[in-house]
Amino acid sequence: MQGQSSGYRRVGSSGVSAISADPLRRIAELPGVDEAVRETRAVVDRLLGHRVLRRRSSDVSLEAALRGARASAALEGADAPLEQVRAGESTDPRIKGALRITGELGVLIDTWPKAPRQALARLHMLAATDAVPSTALGRPRADGEQVEDPMGLGTAPRPAQVAARLDALNVLLTSRSSVPALVLSAIVHGELMALRPFGWGDGIVARAAERLTLTDRGLDPKALVPVELGHEELREQYAPVLRGYLTGSPEGVGEWAVYCCRAVAAGARDSLATCEALQRG
Repeated sequence: MQGQSSGYRRVGSSGVSAISADPLRRIAELPGVDEAVRETRAVVDRLLGHRVLRRRSSDVSLEAALRGARASAALEGADAPLEQVRAGESTDPRIKGALRITGELGVLIDTWPKAPRQALARLHMLAATDAVPSTALGRPRADGEQVEDPMGLGTAPRPAQVAARLDALNVLLTSRSSVPALVLSAIVHGELMALRPFGWGDGIVARAAERLTLTDRGLDPKALVPVELGHEELREQYAPVLRGYLTGSPEGVGEWAVYCCRAVAAGARDSLATCEALQRG
């Protein structure tokens, strides 16, 4: 990928930001990003150090997975109370897909850093099994195929551009950059939301990829943070800040990274509340 000296450039009429060969360090140095990373790490560290995790880590992880799945599906337009989701009573394909993904994230954690495109294909298969024809599962969309746009982002990039940008994302994920996991996960999330590579369920896939990155890169090694719930909590900011990311400007990319940190912190605080509830019995 060729980038300008700022680390970003605009591609085509879609306004999707492209990433230069050395993007993440520049993004990590944008105003406000380092502070947001440090503040979020402090919240996550409080969660990871909670005493209840010595005995009930799996319970907290399971609750985070359930709450995160419901939230991710809700951001796609699904509407089901948490207890209905908990009981397995929802028939909404978005909720069923999000739940399937949460059940397999632990398996995909080994594939993600080695073969991200393979993992993305699997995520889409899990997300969209009840919603699209079997021939479209795990396959990037072709020219002329419909693209869902639940967040109102506008026209999606053409498939040829999507393919090139996925290749670039693959390079980022396999390079093992030393920049904070929160920065990399924000870019993974933002790129997938910008590209909408599959046409259906792309938001569910993008948020799952963000969570995979946070786990793989060590910020949340036990998958205790329902970052999807953080995005739902901040949903009024979600789409506007994402549109800023799509411009490819340093300001837009920086604000997106800060926003994603806040979403992770919100998810961590939710799991802290779960820990406190379990401790009280």
